[in-house]
Amino acid sequence: MTQAREAGLVRALGVWGLAASVINITIGGGIFRAPGSVEVTGRLGTAAPIAYIVCAIAMGLVVLCFAEAGSRVASTGGPYAYVERAFGPFAGFAVGWMLWLTGTIATAAVATIFADSTQRMIPALGSGAARAGLIMVMFAVVAAVNVRGVQFGARLNMASTVIKLVPLGLLIVLGLLALKPANLVVTDIPAMSDVKRASVFLVFIFAGIESAMVPSGEVRNPGRTVPRAVFIALVVVSVVYLLVQVAAQGVLGEKLAGNPSPLGDLATAVMGPGGGVMLGVAIILSTFGYLSGMVLAIPRALFAFGRDGILPKALASVHPRFHTPWIAIIVQTGLSLVLALSSGFEPLVILANVSVLVVYLGCAAAAWQLRRAGIRDADAPIAGAGTIPGSAIAAPLAAIVIIVLLTSVTAREWAVSAVTVAIGLTLYAASPAGWLRRAKPSRGA
Repeated sequence: MTQAREAGLVRALGVWGLAASVINITIGGGIFRAPGSVEVTGRLGTAAPIAYIVCAIAMGLVVLCFAEAGSRVASTGGPYAYVERAFGPFAGFAVGWMLWLTGTIATAAVATIFADSTQRMIPALGSGAARAGLIMVMFAVVAAVNVRGVQFGARLNMASTVIKLVPLGLLIVLGLLALKPANLVVTDIPAMSDVKRASVFLVFIFAGIESAMVPSGEVRNPGRTVPRAVFIALVVVSVVYLLVQVAAQGVLGEKLAGNPSPLGDLATAVMGPGGGVMLGVAIILSTFGYLSGMVLAIPRALFAFGRDGILPKALASVHPRFHTPWIAIIVQTGLSLVLALSSGFEPLVILANVSVLVVYLGCAAAAWQLRRAGIRDADAPIAGAGTIPGSAIAAPLAAIVIIVLLTSVTAREWAVSAVTVAIGLTLYAASPAGWLRRAKPSRGA
């Protein structure tokens, strides 16, 4: 059945191709802002690297769940496909809706980084009205780029990957050579509540696996490729992030906490004014490319919801000339614009992370159910139980860690998240397509 559903797709992604895709999506705009965040360095001071390690361990458990589920479910869709295969269409939609929320909020959060970096380069844009205008123009441009066609948007996203990785690598090397050891001395053991809160914040910059795993139907031998690729990607991303934090902290010291442009100041410190300008341009181009890539990808979820009758059919409209889901792109861009104008970076990140942590929890449950019930697609064979080291205990451990991290979310943040989830589930339950899907038996049964 899976082969029939995915007959039009070509299985071309190997280990390194999939690993590169995960790294590309994961290292987005957040790392340019995270080292100076009040939720990380502001809370933990010189102990901030601890939060990166905790988050990397938590993500390692999540990756094991993705590897287990991805080696059993070969169809395209990532977490949506895993949860739907394990628990049925309603649960699958719930995860798909949460993924869409994550992408929407993440787009708004990175838009604030773009605005802050542009203001740093052009001080005349420092007023509130100028900032709002800048964000509106930026979203208008990326929407126009993606309405006109998918090719240019995809190329822009690929170019932005190179633009952001080269200066990050250079900063790490020069920063480590120039750091002051005294800036890295941990004088106080941080409270567990602060470590949890900082780790929840950092989930934002580690997130990306759930998006990169969507093309599972185009992966060669997913039983071997998925586990290896995601672990390679996690190791690379974790090392890069930890080294960036250590370099920034070691050079900037007390000037790091609360700094809205920490890596710009780091570049200025180790390379002079020219370095700050170089990194500022890199951040602007990188975040613009990331936003273009997100506006390329996320509206396709709205398009699918419209196509399936869960949201208004107008969202499934295709432009007669450019052959793109133009109404979905415009609506998606408008929603992200409103969020970017009404909230700051840190609040948006926490809200995005509540959604993505719930997605991870769903994926952990799906991995456990798929393994327990012995469910696997015919074209995604695994050698047997225990093929992936640690996978037998990964799902319950991941669930425990995620629940512990979620305990640091405030009541207000839970309330906002609950409202957005309730909207999605209400739309699903009220739509004819939703009720028809619920009436069908689960493919995992």
